[in-house]
Amino acid sequence: MNIIVRLFGAIVLQVSALAAMSSMAMSDDKPFRVNTQQTPAVYPRKTTQRICSLDPIEDLLPPPQTKASNSLLSYLAEQGFTQNKEGSWVCYANDPKKEGRYFTLFKVKQVNSRLIASSFLDEGSLIQGQENRSLDFFMMLIEHHTNTTKENRQGIRRYLQAFVSLVKEGKIKPTRRGYLFDQPNRAMVLYHTLSSGNLKGTGITINIYLPKS
Repeated sequence: MNIIVRLFGAIVLQVSALAAMSSMAMSDDKPFRVNTQQTPAVYPRKTTQRICSLDPIEDLLPPPQTKASNSLLSYLAEQGFTQNKEGSWVCYANDPKKEGRYFTLFKVKQVNSRLIASSFLDEGSLIQGQENRSLDFFMMLIEHHTNTTKENRQGIRRYLQAFVSLVKEGKIKPTRRGYLFDQPNRAMVLYHTLSSGNLKGTGITINIYLPKS
């Protein structure tokens, strides 16, 4: 699989901008002895950070209990995503600038033979932690839904990481242009303005074709 590594030397495709798309320690004042020969060692459970969980307390919670779904993307429920009425899987974030306001941070939807996944920037800015979580989100989809090897995915991640970093630095302006990063799957990434919805800002979107069964 051939990965195009030059950001601005990639094949440019025209696409429409897509919108919408976180122990308790107990102590005792009195010392006590422990018989290490009889008591097995207990190690703290390692907490795995979920993609859609921006609060450290939320990371301590078990995955949400959701109804069984035949959706191609139902595994995202374990990452804190929820499925809305239109069938998209979304991740909501609390607005750090306005109490009580939430907005869509990540969104992915199957459209015919494609997956359209977006990371939304509120008023053109990434919130804290969004850069790395966006990469994890995109790479999870790529690993699940494209015919790539581990080596290929490492190259793709470096490419997307550079793209997101350039967006963060303001070196890429919103446009309808898409940059190809995986030729066999015709997967591309773009940075665009939002054409609909309540979120006023921009989005980083990947568009990947599902392999034929």
